[in-house]
Amino acid sequence: MVREGSSIDKALAVLEAIAEHHRITDIAAATGISKSTVHRILQSLVDWDFARTDGNGGYEPGPRILTLAGRVMTRFDPARQAAGALRVLHDRTGFTTHFAIRSGDEAVYIEKLEGRRPYQMPSRVGMSLRLHTTAIGKALLAQLDDDEVRAICSRTPLVGLTPNTITTVESLFDHLVQVRAQGYAIDDEENVPGIRCVGAAVFDHTGQVLGGISISTLAMDMERDVLRDLAPEIVSAAREVSLALGAPTTLTLR
Repeated sequence: MVREGSSIDKALAVLEAIAEHHRITDIAAATGISKSTVHRILQSLVDWDFARTDGNGGYEPGPRILTLAGRVMTRFDPARQAAGALRVLHDRTGFTTHFAIRSGDEAVYIEKLEGRRPYQMPSRVGMSLRLHTTAIGKALLAQLDDDEVRAICSRTPLVGLTPNTITTVESLFDHLVQVRAQGYAIDDEENVPGIRCVGAAVFDHTGQVLGGISISTLAMDMERDVLRDLAPEIVSAAREVSLALGAPTTLTLR
């Protein structure tokens, strides 16, 4: 619903509604705007090529939306869009905060905020990370179809980096069931000895998993119970990052 009397709000509400609704009656119901006003706005959107008639008495998004979206995406920087939510997470927890996006069968750090500790994590922006050994990676894998996870495992062997690393496909699938159920993943000294992380998946404007965010610190500074207590903070921050990247507000995890 839009604010009474705001013509700009009404126009934007109608523009957003035609992504899912085509009939004037449905658009009016979704926005709370009268059918006569919806019709008038749609005519203006058609004139500007932001909407077009579908030939069956309805309306659909117009070509100018795609043109505008294309121009925006060429300048789109995920790290910059996510900066606010990452900073809030960092300030609340005090731990090193990471943002990584998928790159083929790995993920790559695109942002890192050092924690308020007298030491630094060995990670760096531009560094690639394995999916089966890290909190971000496992959170990402949990959002993929089983067939895709199997394909990734067939191309990238589950190398054991520490005694805690998951090294079999069967164990990984069992673990991903847990990750999906709880909405976050934990790296319990699985990637680097002595380091624990908790991470959650991040989604893009299409609703597909893009990568993930995490907080990391030395195991001696983060007991397992503390890690789980902080998980809701990471899940909430991941949702904020996803929304900043244009993910649907109705997004639900697998």
